[in-house]
Amino acid sequence: MSTAGKVIKCKAAVLWEANKPFSLEEVEVAPPKAHEVRIKIVATGICRSDDHVVTGALTMPFPIIVGHEAAGVVESVGEKVTSLKPGDAVIPLFVPQCGECRSCLSTKGNLCSKNEISSSPAGLMADGTSRFTCKGKAIHHFIGTSTFTEYTVVHETAVAKIDSAAPLEKVCLIGCGFSTGYGAALQTAKVEPGSTCAVFGLGGVGLSVVMGCKAAGASRIIAIDINKDKFAKAKELGATECINPKDFKKPIHEVLTEMTGQGVDYSFEVIGRIETMTEALASCHYNYGVSVIVGVPPAAQKISFDPMLLFSGRTWKGSVFGGWKSKDAVPKLVADYMKKKFVLDPLITHTLPFTKINEGFDLLRTGKSIRSVLVL
Repeated sequence: MSTAGKVIKCKAAVLWEANKPFSLEEVEVAPPKAHEVRIKIVATGICRSDDHVVTGALTMPFPIIVGHEAAGVVESVGEKVTSLKPGDAVIPLFVPQCGECRSCLSTKGNLCSKNEISSSPAGLMADGTSRFTCKGKAIHHFIGTSTFTEYTVVHETAVAKIDSAAPLEKVCLIGCGFSTGYGAALQTAKVEPGSTCAVFGLGGVGLSVVMGCKAAGASRIIAIDINKDKFAKAKELGATECINPKDFKKPIHEVLTEMTGQGVDYSFEVIGRIETMTEALASCHYNYGVSVIVGVPPAAQKISFDPMLLFSGRTWKGSVFGGWKSKDAVPKLVADYMKKKFVLDPLITHTLPFTKINEGFDLLRTGKSIRSVLVL
């Protein structure tokens, strides 16, 4: 029995309001409209950005279905969709690629103007409506993906077709965490062989930065976290040294400057705290160091810093989705994974049934997991 063109009733994790647990509900998912695709989600990762919605650090409209790091199979397509068909293995893209805006047409950028990150998010599809209903109420979408549900609807520009042989419960990480960190090193910073790097924060994204620095041929990769339990994994993935800021009486940028002579060539802030953003900037070489902000900045907070840090020649950059042009890069990254050019298994510490979503978030908040993957 085909479900194409019909409303699907399925399970989803709805956030009715901030600072409350996810509520498993039956939702109705409308069929895709023109240029839209309905996807059966097979696996979805738990990312810190999803938790930022729960805590209010990312301002979103409620009620909402979050989740943005996933892989699944196309269930049906709307009119005018030519690039995908039912049965295709896909990864939803929280950074779309329309192929027409200035960022998409530029070789320098990847943040498509159709994104829902840099604007104040409406949490709706392009026509201003939602495809989700629960208890008679419309439920908001999250950054064009909404993957904490058995079925979701995304725009054709926000989904990449991938190798159907790829294990979806692993490559779902290419939908956010892995690509974001790996690309920050390779695409945004363009780390060169022999360079010295510092990575602030050793969650799934930070460890992926470590992997990117190693792949680029960095000679020193200094991993920084206040949770020393993460050091063994960081070393396994390429860190040459691990330091805990709590072990020092002085600011961490001074420690790094002493360790390296005049600061690191590249530093990466993968936590999302303004204090560590300025520390990461100060820890890179005063004249040609590059510091990249990878962690999602907290809402409504401002940074104040000494402009001399930049005047002397440092570069401060941001990186969204690792600088990759999503629709082009994701299938290639999946192909590289299949060719064993990088590993994803060490990043996945827990695989849980979808019904244990709240437990998965507890593991994240207590620092016990790197990536938990929910299997639907």
